[in-house]
Amino acid sequence: MSDFYCEQALNGLTPIEVVHETDRVLAFKHTRPSYPVHIVVVPRQHIPSLVNLGDGGEDLLLEVLRVVRLVAAQVAAEHGAASVVTNEGNYQESKHMHWHVINRGDLPEGLA
Repeated sequence: MSDFYCEQALNGLTPIEVVHETDRVLAFKHTRPSYPVHIVVVPRQHIPSLVNLGDGGEDLLLEVLRVVRLVAAQVAAEHGAASVVTNEGNYQESKHMHWHVINRGDLPEGLA
């Protein structure tokens, strides 16, 4: 599947649990989480990637990043830490720009 977000999540074929949304951006709990907290933030419009903004332009990228920032702040406030990840090229499994906001669980000893 080249674009899970357009083909499944955004059109309702795969149920999602919304965390935050705007008219142009959607944040939801990952449908197959890899971490205790795993939220995905996507533009509702198809944008190929961070490097290739397609027809979205930088104004949409800024709106996506505003939502990523808000969700990351919420995760950090609730769980003590958050990581934000996006991928490019062969690392990007679904060819729709998306950002993972995660909390990996307990911190390793010595980190606080």
